Amino acid sequence: MYPDLREKVVAVIGGTSGMGLAIARGICASGGKVAALGRDDEHLPGAQAMLDGIVTAGDAASPDAAGSLVAAALEKFGALHGLVHVAGGSGRAFGDGPLHELTDEGLQRTLELNFHSVVWSNRAAVRAWLPGGSGGSIVNVGSVLASSPSPRHFATIAYASAKAAVEGFTRSLAASYAGNGIRANVIAPGLVETPMSQRAAGNADIIEFVRQKQPLDGGRIGRPDDVTGAALYFLSDASRFCTGQVLAVDGGWSVSGA
Repeated sequence: MYPDLREKVVAVIGGTSGMGLAIARGICASGGKVAALGRDDEHLPGAQAMLDGIVTAGDAASPDAAGSLVAAALEKFGALHGLVHVAGGSGRAFGDGPLHELTDEGLQRTLELNFHSVVWSNRAAVRAWLPGGSGGSIVNVGSVLASSPSPRHFATIAYASAKAAVEGFTRSLAASYAGNGIRANVIAPGLVETPMSQRAAGNADIIEFVRQKQPLDGGRIGRPDDVTGAALYFLSDASRFCTGQVLAVDGGWSVSGA
């Protein structure tokens, strides 16, 4: 079902729950090795039992966390071939929302979670790859809200802006390092069932909206493993001629008129 990732070593930032864990499990099922970073200690034991590799706790919004994970992967496996950045989260608790309600803390914390963390992890991977000229593949997880907003149910302007920044950043990275064999692409999911989406999953109005907005497969919230195949494609040699792209895995959200 999945591409062949034998001999591949991949760092997954946010790899102990939700989409990140699903992608990390897919990497292992395809023959690859994983170095996973997760923020919540409660998810670590389960992830450690499922994954073949390194599983550690850390804050992806810290500039040093991803670098430490990359260094650990290089020490244990002797190589790094890919990086997947899934870590992020809602800034509602800090004051993200419509622009007229957005707080300074909401803006800062949301950007730290969803954009700054991507910069730190991507920088760590590029710094690891440049000296030896090995190249590698970066997959950043954005959001369909970056290009197809939904202000009625998902009016978090800092979050959507941060995910749009991820797309621009990834394209710039891809252009800058293509000559070094470094590829960078974005997956833009729709609404997916993760710890972050519990508010939406428990709201009957939003569920009805999603039924129309994500009409594929009967109209439903996405499952974490819906994103796995796209991530493994970008990590594999099947996408060797592909960089700077944004792939929506959104159940039809971005093309729906709902």
